[in-house]
Amino acid sequence: MKKLLIVFTIALFSFIDGNAQVQYKVITSVESIVPNGLGRSRLISANEEKDYKEYTSTQTEEDNTRNKSKRGDIRVKGFDETKLLNFYNLGGIRFQNIAANDALITSKINTMIEEGWELAFVTSAVESKGGKDDKQGIFITRYIFKRNN
Repeated sequence: MKKLLIVFTIALFSFIDGNAQVQYKVITSVESIVPNGLGRSRLISANEEKDYKEYTSTQTEEDNTRNKSKRGDIRVKGFDETKLLNFYNLGGIRFQNIAANDALITSKINTMIEEGWELAFVTSAVESKGGKDDKQGIFITRYIFKRNN
């Protein structure tokens, strides 16, 4: 009887986990690599959900009608914006600013984990015009969290 109860319990939990709905959330950090501290750095977290299907069109050989989604409809007005420090100041690269950003991002990650989210993926990139007179650039990182509903 005990074995039957154990097997039933395991099967029940397997069924519940198998039907769990997974939810994802993306948090983005944008850190300026503009010299002289002239850029803006932020940690962004959307508070609204959007359905990409509302802003998607399918192009075919027979129908290549332009996507007429309005930018204003796509924009998210409800989001959290955490100020971060720029990587550079007038003296050059500022390691103290990087450490401060790390502390703020760590705080956000820890809060998300406390809220039941799991850090699933991290991806980053640098965007810069390049060249001798480059005065623009950002370092962007996307933190992708997931949790079961």
